[in-house]
Amino acid sequence: MKKTFKFLTLAMMCALVLVGCKKAEENATNAKTFTVGFDAEFPPYGFLGEDGSYKGFDLDLAKEVCQRNGWTFVAKPIDWAAKDAELNAGTIDCIWNGFTITDERKEQYTWSSPYVQNKQLILVKKDSGLKALADLNGKAVAAQDGSSGASALEDALKEFQKKDANFNFKEYKKVKDYVTAKTMLESGAVDAVALDSAVALGFIEKSNGAFVTFEEPLMFESYGVGFKKGNTDLRDKVEATLHEMVKDGTVAKILLKWKENEAKNGGDGIDFILLP
Repeated sequence: MKKTFKFLTLAMMCALVLVGCKKAEENATNAKTFTVGFDAEFPPYGFLGEDGSYKGFDLDLAKEVCQRNGWTFVAKPIDWAAKDAELNAGTIDCIWNGFTITDERKEQYTWSSPYVQNKQLILVKKDSGLKALADLNGKAVAAQDGSSGASALEDALKEFQKKDANFNFKEYKKVKDYVTAKTMLESGAVDAVALDSAVALGFIEKSNGAFVTFEEPLMFESYGVGFKKGNTDLRDKVEATLHEMVKDGTVAKILLKWKENEAKNGGDGIDFILLP
């Protein structure tokens, strides 16, 4: 009888320990860390500020989403060409940094609704004499590796080559980030850069008008937040919070901050389109 009592007591103690462990796991889940993968050279959406901290319109949105959900916000700079590996490995929870929604990418990620409308443009020096895509024949051109700008530029090249087999770039360089591309344009290492419209506006502002863009865009596109394929629970929570932020005017305040105070970083080029 004593052995039976001891056994029951031990079983109850084990059960209490298991319940305690389960509660700890639930608390850890509730205190979620939300890690945002972003390109740290992509103003105004995400970049390293002059004070040495990461900043950006998208990062401000993500911080507010975290605050409202009781999550710990972590900004993780990533190599844009390695974004898929980061997401699949679980080192980031989402890609939130001017991430373009395309038909191909719809098969690779679980997406939020589009929240920013954007254009891909060609940036050149003002005195280059280059004004249209056709002028890039025989020129050195750069784009960020893994970007929608690179894809749009390659598609444009194919279309020109259908009409003229001799049409080609002198060089086509895929670079790690847009700041590198801008530096190459300044030095004359390339003649043109394909990039996002708000980024281009920031570069033009900082150059005091030394740069211009072609009037004809490469493409029109929309940005969304990309999650690992099938992660609809996290997507739905983030999206619902974003809609709340739009409805109560928080997004408008964040947007105004970037348009008024960050024109030099392209903040006035952000075209927010998500409705409540």
